[in-house]
Amino acid sequence: MKTRNAIAWVVLAELIMAALGILFYGISVEGLIFLLYPRAPKLLHTYFSENYFLVFAIAHGIHLLELLSYVYLDGIALVPYRVAGGFLAYALIFIVPWLKEQVTVGKIQVTKFQIIGWVYLFYVWLIFFMTYLSRVNGGFNNAGGGQIEHRILMGWVCAMLVWKLFQELKKKLNPNRLA
Repeated sequence: MKTRNAIAWVVLAELIMAALGILFYGISVEGLIFLLYPRAPKLLHTYFSENYFLVFAIAHGIHLLELLSYVYLDGIALVPYRVAGGFLAYALIFIVPWLKEQVTVGKIQVTKFQIIGWVYLFYVWLIFFMTYLSRVNGGFNNAGGGQIEHRILMGWVCAMLVWKLFQELKKKLNPNRLA
């Protein structure tokens, strides 16, 4: 199969998955988890489910399968030191839903999970940032999308951090305020 055909099939599969997701769960933005956790769990439950970390993991599991298919079909050689950060991010993405379940059954303390949650959120954010920074700087030769798309997504990733830091600043200034 030619690379162009493989990409077309992957894009078609992604569009079908997106359509099914919107049909069954409504429109959602992955960034909502970063922006709303742990301040507004009720909103996360409303937009995703009680298992919002699991929803995020499933979406990224699909993305990982597509990414690995593309790498395999295009014959791209992976450089271990360049993919190590992303590998750790995917590992965290897949482990955190299980850890959240451990909190639910009382095997992990809520305060420990909150610390793990912060590490998880900011580490995954950093990987998103580094990925788009590399794309904007031309470091990904075969990355889909054009410079305009990469710059918009880089702006979105940066805006999420600014919003999150602003939330935390407000929380420090007014700790009694509800989310």
